[in-house]
Amino acid sequence: MSTVEPIFLSVFILTLVAMMVVAFSGHGRMGGGVQFSLGGRRSGAWHVSGAIIGTLVGGASTIGTAQLAFIYGLSAWWFTLGAGLACLFLGSFLAIPLRRTQLETIPQFIQQHYGARARVAASLFSASGMFIQIVAQLLACGAILAALFGLSLSWSALLACGLVLVFSYGGMRGASRLGLMKLLLIYLTMVIAGVIAYRSGGGWSGFRSVFPAEPWFNLFGYGVQQGTSDLVSMLVGVISTQTYLQAIFSARDVTTARRGALLSAVLIPPLGVLGIVVGLFMRQQFPDIHSALALPEFILHYFPPALAGLAFATLLIAAVATAAGLSLGVATTLRVDLLGSRTFLNYSDLLQRRVLILLIVCGAFVLLLFNLGSAIMAWSFLSMGLRGATLFLPVLMAVLLPRRVTGRAGMWAILLAPSCVIVTGVLDVGGLSPLYWGLGCSALILVAGAMKKGH
Repeated sequence: MSTVEPIFLSVFILTLVAMMVVAFSGHGRMGGGVQFSLGGRRSGAWHVSGAIIGTLVGGASTIGTAQLAFIYGLSAWWFTLGAGLACLFLGSFLAIPLRRTQLETIPQFIQQHYGARARVAASLFSASGMFIQIVAQLLACGAILAALFGLSLSWSALLACGLVLVFSYGGMRGASRLGLMKLLLIYLTMVIAGVIAYRSGGGWSGFRSVFPAEPWFNLFGYGVQQGTSDLVSMLVGVISTQTYLQAIFSARDVTTARRGALLSAVLIPPLGVLGIVVGLFMRQQFPDIHSALALPEFILHYFPPALAGLAFATLLIAAVATAAGLSLGVATTLRVDLLGSRTFLNYSDLLQRRVLILLIVCGAFVLLLFNLGSAIMAWSFLSMGLRGATLFLPVLMAVLLPRRVTGRAGMWAILLAPSCVIVTGVLDVGGLSPLYWGLGCSALILVAGAMKKGH
């Protein structure tokens, strides 16, 4: 199919415009910064789920999963499976106590239990982790636009940055509405793609005749240690990310917050399975293409023009909306936890948050220019690991064992655990994933503090 066919471009543009309208619909009657970041705490369960999925299900869950399946097979499921399990844990154990706090950010919660210095460290490391994930989404956007228009990844990412700024304009209210529309379109696209790929590939028997059971149909096909590390990285990263918990904070009440997280847990994992089927089929039929183009090239070859236009717009929106949601999370953290009551250029609170989003997106683009060859999933797992090492265990301790926490231990855990992740990653320390080093460091410090307090 030629990507310049009028019907393809017409549907592609109309879909993008429609989603922009949805995103902008959230900006009306914006009362201020808190209204922008939490939507007035009036979100229903589906809107909470939409905000979570709208950010969590992006380029890594669609294009990235197909890419990893093209290389390794079933191991590509770890991202979406881990995301679903993380949402299940969030809804089962954390959503209610966190929503009861009436807070806006995770570092605010950290300060309540570990002190002001711990809040600053948590803000810096968690914002850095989300910032890295924005780069991953811009890489995914580059893959889509490169396949669609033949643009370079740098120009594609620059266009994506403009879309990110548009989609973030409506704040949390726009993000939740956009997330619901995005979920519907992604399911439509991936179900159709999965069915076509499964049938065209000869079904289960067709895939088994081409791919051996090892490593292609083993969840740990690229190694037990790597698979476990990726799963743990997703579990702790999702639960430790401002953007996802911001959706919990925006719920109208504690029950709604819990239901929204559980809805996300049910809806996310099946998307990974569909992406895996597409990745395997493309490896079967076109083994020489670039792995990042597995899903985009499939759509170009096997979808009719109108449906392909809708699908490409959906995949682009998936990555862009995720980057927009993460940008909102980073801006909220920087504005609330680092700037605090301080202002710059005499801007209003709302305008300061929007300026921060602009600076964040521009910074991510600059970083991307030096890493155009990076794998989408590698950036995603690094991001999740960094955030998780910083906040996962301190947050769990504060929620589940509040009487055993100490401010000093929490501060050192939040400061040293992510530093350990960075150092072991840079030095390429063998034996364990950097995430495990970070979690181990955090656990050791927190347990020592709890034992000391017990005495």
